[in-house]
Amino acid sequence: MLFEALMIALLAGIAGVDLFNGLTHMHRPLITGPIVGFILGDVQTGLITGASLELVWMGMAPLAGAQPPNVVIGGIIGVAFAILTQAEPQAAIGIAVPFAVAVQGLITLLFTAFSPVMHRCDEMAAKADWKGIDRVNYMGMSILFSFYFILAFLPIFFGAEQAQTVVEVAPEWLMSGLGVAGGLMPAIGFSMLMKIMFKQSYIPYFIVGFLAAAYLELPVIAIALVGIAIALADYFQSSRVAAQVPQQAGGVNDGI
Repeated sequence: MLFEALMIALLAGIAGVDLFNGLTHMHRPLITGPIVGFILGDVQTGLITGASLELVWMGMAPLAGAQPPNVVIGGIIGVAFAILTQAEPQAAIGIAVPFAVAVQGLITLLFTAFSPVMHRCDEMAAKADWKGIDRVNYMGMSILFSFYFILAFLPIFFGAEQAQTVVEVAPEWLMSGLGVAGGLMPAIGFSMLMKIMFKQSYIPYFIVGFLAAAYLELPVIAIALVGIAIALADYFQSSRVAAQVPQQAGGVNDGI
């Protein structure tokens, strides 16, 4: 378990740095879930749990001071918990989200403690000490990497067996409640995303998707392909309209 815990901690460290310095989105549960599953020898559970956790965080975006639960630790610990304890993915989500909320609080404290360094950077910028500013940035990323590394390593290396014991002795009503709460989380996350992105012009497409899922009982992949076809048709139609507008208006000559 030491090797697996170290590999998962290394993944958490890289993903944590990517969340704030890089943003390649490799920190998303959809990416980290299968990787954690590969490390622990269960890619299928990692993919299923990671995809479920992705729905939870899909509509949660950091806006100014409003910070959502930490997606890195929530995704990695949730997938690892589901595989190591052989719990249902929904129950793992119920555990991962409160854990992610607590870690986000620690991240806020870490950034608060690091904030005075900004004044030091201002002084170095006034002196054109660019190497000093580079050192501060590298130090910040190193601290962030170590923070995520430790937070992922400790619960997996020292708490996996205890977590499995807790799951085995936990009453059925508790695990069922966690499963229900975890099942609600993706719906909440997706509804938050729709609240941000939803427009009145999208209502017909939403109704088509609902009919396909509820009455035609089409699988998700089939509905997604229908959505891609509609999006492509709308894109090509919009491109044709945009290309015709300059011709109808007589084109542009010298900016007029």
